[in-house]
Amino acid sequence: MKKKVVVIGGGIGGMGVATTLAGRGFDVTVVNKDHYYVTGPSRPLLLTGEQRLERMTRGYEEMGKQGIKVITGNVYKVDPANRKVYVAETYMGSTREFTYDYLVVAPGVVYDGSKINGYDKFWWNVTNVYDLGRLSVLKEKLWSLNSGNVVVYAPKAPYRCAPAPTETAMLIHTILVNRGVRDKFNITFIDANDKTQPPFIADIVSKTFEQAKIQLVTNQEIAEIGEKEVVTRSGERHKFDLLAMLEPNRAPSFISEAGLGENFADVRSPQDLRNPKYDDILAVGDAAKLPFPKNQEIAFESSLFAANKIMEMEGLSEKISVQYAFVGWAYLGNLEGKLDTLSLQFSLDLTSSPPKPGKDPQPKREYTTQKDNWEQAYLARLFGYKV
Repeated sequence: MKKKVVVIGGGIGGMGVATTLAGRGFDVTVVNKDHYYVTGPSRPLLLTGEQRLERMTRGYEEMGKQGIKVITGNVYKVDPANRKVYVAETYMGSTREFTYDYLVVAPGVVYDGSKINGYDKFWWNVTNVYDLGRLSVLKEKLWSLNSGNVVVYAPKAPYRCAPAPTETAMLIHTILVNRGVRDKFNITFIDANDKTQPPFIADIVSKTFEQAKIQLVTNQEIAEIGEKEVVTRSGERHKFDLLAMLEPNRAPSFISEAGLGENFADVRSPQDLRNPKYDDILAVGDAAKLPFPKNQEIAFESSLFAANKIMEMEGLSEKISVQYAFVGWAYLGNLEGKLDTLSLQFSLDLTSSPPKPGKDPQPKREYTTQKDNWEQAYLARLFGYKV
């Protein structure tokens, strides 16, 4: 009888595990909160119109043809002792439960502003490029406001897609220059970390911010949000007419409630992604407590390590070649205001100690194209079709 693998989350990490194991004799069920997936890396370019949502969106139907079962619903409970997953609001009924031989936890992260004073009252002030609804609000305001103060905020690492907050700031600058109103705006970038993320390109980002006349404030964590200003823990006040803020990241609450970890799901090591308490529960992607950046490459690479471990526990000799290392790109907008974004290319080899970073200090348009090709290749590989 085929071993049953339940995967919570149908993103890059979850689908990496699902597509790997489904072709190797496992009965795979993916539980995802939506019946589609929207990729993340190129979301900032929706602001400038350089990306289209239809190119970023994929359904699961082609993977269904390959034998992967996909259930739409919200996981609200995991029972490790009885090997059960509880799902609410599925298309096939109000609640369902699934048993498993192996559980792979890959639900992504929650953006949690609950510890920021005033967030419960003034949450509606928050925009960003992570949430499509908030991105839509941000875009509308950028193309309609004619003056004011813009505040962009990055929380303490780790958080999903490290360059996205600085990408947001530079694309805001680009749009305002394109509209001919940049001189009527002040842009302030507040970072809770000592450097913008990822830190090994912080020097290039800082230089670009200077050229764009973006004020950079580091080591300042936002502690309070009001109707028109934010306050940092040190008492600094920054007024805004437009706030692009990423909240602190954490794993969904069912992970901590099941005893699988606190802010993120615990693992034994980056290569052995089993929970310390349970051999049959593994965590991959952004929800996993890994000592690495939270990005698409790490999500996919962790999915292969998880698949290898499951195959090993089932006595299969096959082992997929994988290591933690990646090439990435950070959008730096266009200082001249052209809707023709330039990007910085960087890399990080996590197989060496300490990790070995690399970068090309010269932003280039061709790197934006490379990032798009890379993203589209992942979507075609994991969802079975191109757009």
